[in-house]
Amino acid sequence: MKAFAELLDRLVYTPQRNAKLRLLTDYFRATPDPDRGFALAALTDGLAVRLPIRRTIMELMERRFDAELFRMSRDYVGDTAETVALVWPMRQTRDDTVHPPPLTLGEIAEDIRLMDRQALPGRLETWLDALDTPTERWALLKLLTGALRVGVSARLAKTAVAALGGHSVAEVEEVWHGLRMPYRDLFAWLEGRGEKPDAAGAPVFRPLMLAQPIEEADWATLDLSEFAVEWKWDGIRVQLAAAQGEARLYSRSGDDIGAAFPDIVSRVNFDAVLDGELLVLRDGIVAPFNDLQQRLNRRSVTKRMLAEFPAHIRFYDALSFEGRDLRALPFAERRQQLEAWHTRIQPPRSDLSELLHVPDKAALDVLWADARAAEIEGLILKRLASPYLAGRPKGHWFKWKRAPLTVDCVLMYAQRGSGRRSSFYSDYTFGLWTKDGGGDILVPVGKAYSGYSDAELLRIDKWIRAHTTERFGPVRAVEPALVLEILFDDVQRSSRHKSGVAMRFPRIARIRWDKPAAEADRLEQLTSLIKHVV
Repeated sequence: MKAFAELLDRLVYTPQRNAKLRLLTDYFRATPDPDRGFALAALTDGLAVRLPIRRTIMELMERRFDAELFRMSRDYVGDTAETVALVWPMRQTRDDTVHPPPLTLGEIAEDIRLMDRQALPGRLETWLDALDTPTERWALLKLLTGALRVGVSARLAKTAVAALGGHSVAEVEEVWHGLRMPYRDLFAWLEGRGEKPDAAGAPVFRPLMLAQPIEEADWATLDLSEFAVEWKWDGIRVQLAAAQGEARLYSRSGDDIGAAFPDIVSRVNFDAVLDGELLVLRDGIVAPFNDLQQRLNRRSVTKRMLAEFPAHIRFYDALSFEGRDLRALPFAERRQQLEAWHTRIQPPRSDLSELLHVPDKAALDVLWADARAAEIEGLILKRLASPYLAGRPKGHWFKWKRAPLTVDCVLMYAQRGSGRRSSFYSDYTFGLWTKDGGGDILVPVGKAYSGYSDAELLRIDKWIRAHTTERFGPVRAVEPALVLEILFDDVQRSSRHKSGVAMRFPRIARIRWDKPAAEADRLEQLTSLIKHVV
């Protein structure tokens, strides 16, 4: 457990991707089985804990610590796990010569898998007492709550594991969903002690081919006769893999999201791996992305949700049919086979992404300019000769997203961040002016925590502390005096927000220190951009 805690602690304070990768690879190389396998599961969201961890933590703290003092400490630290780890009273033993053996990650993970709710409080208390340092207790709580927040994606963890044997992350991803914790077979293969795990015939995830943003240099040399052009649909990228009577629906990162979309996976009666876009479709019209969000990240869905938010896949590529791998074929040939297959099978809740007729760059420019009016995210250009290559190979697929929208908002609330930002106010809620009775008020329209530099964060944090008007735990209300220029991709109606709207992908473009708050934009300007009424 000590090595895992040290790894998490160093990852939090290591911002560079390559440095994180070295830390991970060194850990996986030095740590024995099964500890490293359970660490890999934790970093890739595979260690699911079906126990009331957070509630149990708070109940234990009520017995061991003053409630008001803990609340104040949590407010200052900004993270529950870190606060508990710091204030947890050390157990006093009568015999200082008695030292129980160090607690291992493998022991904890195995206990979690077999434990029931009644045993959790006593076991958790024992674990926290047995760990020697706040860092180890913090790592334990992060592990149990599933909120590591150390800046490591599942793909980066898999990349680090692949490096043990000089393999690519794509090779690991192709067998990943046929593996089980603690991944002994995977490590044996990577270290040359065993055969490559066999995923043949299983509906496993294949790494996706991704598009690059089109740049001026690409545009200058672009020959449209060599490309197919499609709309860039505003859903989420998915892969539908079906074999041996089983179907799985994967997100672009390889997460199995089929439980949230039984109306898709339960109707599959074919053997294929298909690439496409998951949408909500009503009467042939693509619904706003906000509708799709109602079904994402759910372990189950109700009949009402299935009826109100009908899922649909718009296919645009095929990776295999009946065990035949098509990825080495050019896109033009894969597309022909996809069209023939779709006509023959007619899978329910699906269609094909339209190939657009674009005779020249001027016509392409017009299509792009009309994308927002058509409520489409942009365009995708695919080289007809491209094989299906994992990752983001240069020069094969290009994406041309419609230009983002901007609005000048006023900062209303600030909240402490997590991890290395836990001491700074880094999460910002912003609003727009609107009429209320005889005067103007601010109503919140969005929240962002990206788009600024470390230097700007320090300056904003200092400003927030000097202009606080109220405190609500880790949140501060501030004077309506700081303007943020916000970039966003779309805006939709939402009954969950007081303003009645929800922005998609809001991020901070710049801090308008120069602009008076009274000159910020109005809610009416934002709502005028809404095309759909939900």
